[in-house]
Amino acid sequence: MINKQNLWFLTLFSLILVLSVYYITMPSDLLVASKAAENTSETETTTEEETTISETNNLTALRVSLEEERDATKSQLEATMTDENATTEEKNNAYEQLKYLSEVEGTEEKLEKLIKENYKLDSFVKVDTTQIKVVAVAKEHDNTLANNIMRTIQNEFEDKQTITVKFET
Repeated sequence: MINKQNLWFLTLFSLILVLSVYYITMPSDLLVASKAAENTSETETTTEEETTISETNNLTALRVSLEEERDATKSQLEATMTDENATTEEKNNAYEQLKYLSEVEGTEEKLEKLIKENYKLDSFVKVDTTQIKVVAVAKEHDNTLANNIMRTIQNEFEDKQTITVKFET
């Protein structure tokens, strides 16, 4: 015979199991619902909102291409690190390059947040060894704003950096 304690245990276990299955399947349902909502909202946008969407898409495209490039580099470096025929020096170099890529990604994110906080602009930042490229979305752009962005970025580094700022409208 089932006592009250066992009945409560089975009831709560069943509830947890159902909620777990729902939680696991939920993200794909939300993704489909958000895409459907996005499609309907795109048809109702004005030309100004469409311009904003395309600007965001340009920055997103730049981010995606950079991410794909870095992912390919990372996979090559990881393959070198796991290769049994690679020397210890090659593995160490691959590890150091992976570490450097992580630091660069962190720096780029930090600079994008800094531009967003100080100038209220969406931006894309790409950092190479001594060169930094910034693409900012701004309706009005002038030399003063570009100089201020360059000074703000240069203040984050000890060494002199070559900084280029490009505006997209």
